[in-house]
Amino acid sequence: MSIHFVGIDPETDEDGCPTVWVDTDTADLLIQSYQADTQTTATCDGLSPARVPIPPGETVIRIPARMAPIIRKALDELDPGVR
Repeated sequence: MSIHFVGIDPETDEDGCPTVWVDTDTADLLIQSYQADTQTTATCDGLSPARVPIPPGETVIRIPARMAPIIRKALDELDPGVR
């Protein structure tokens, strides 16, 4: 497993720290962020094309929009054409 830190929410405080890593072996993004509230989760669940409830072991997370550059950086790091 080869996990690399990419970035952290630029507005991180002591109460939360949305963070992004990449696993270059699997080309997966690893994201720590805020768990969506019940209403948001239910709405996403209802809009899912899978038409089944969100299964155990999965959840809806909310990533602050200000982290978009960090997500792009992570995707670029995983793109073989960019490396």
